[in-house]
Amino acid sequence: MTEQHGLVPATGSFEDWDPWTPRQLADRLAGLDVPWCVTAGWGIDLFLGRQTREHEDLEVAIPDTAFPVVRDRLADVEFVVAGDGLWELSDASLAAHFQTWGRDSRGAFVVDLFRDVHDGDTWICKRETSIRRPYAELVRRTDDGIPYMAPEVVLLFKAKHAREKDVADLERCLPLLTDGEVAWLADGIARIHPGHDWLARLADR
Repeated sequence: MTEQHGLVPATGSFEDWDPWTPRQLADRLAGLDVPWCVTAGWGIDLFLGRQTREHEDLEVAIPDTAFPVVRDRLADVEFVVAGDGLWELSDASLAAHFQTWGRDSRGAFVVDLFRDVHDGDTWICKRETSIRRPYAELVRRTDDGIPYMAPEVVLLFKAKHAREKDVADLERCLPLLTDGEVAWLADGIARIHPGHDWLARLADR
């Protein structure tokens, strides 16, 4: 991989993962005044209250402006930017891609920080900026205090690829979602993915 568009390639491979658990990350970020939350597959499992499968990574949403604070708290972790390759941390790479992978002293990636756009205390969906949620609604907590993203928001992102594991997450969550959460999810999918197969499933619920 060669330098391009002002980005400098970083060492490592996309397969170099040995992720922390959500509990390990929560302990490291304890007391940090940032509305961070576990998302993706682990976010769904935290909502369900049980681990339903193995997770190859740990994906965490943070406000983009909070990255320096989180990086300082995780000072023993080296961050690179992930996108169409792995790139050294720089203004150019941060502007080009929203995923920021942290690796430990062994060279294993342990956490993937999604740097989300926001307007103060309001989260903004990167795929459709008209979709917004106050962080007070977006971030929930398990009984033991681990922050996770509201499941209907996680499912909105999972709808893009609708892989087997994403469909399984939808089916596990649907009986537990409120009518309002299902309506929010259906509206979001209709805006981003008109005609999506999940819309009929949500309507049947």
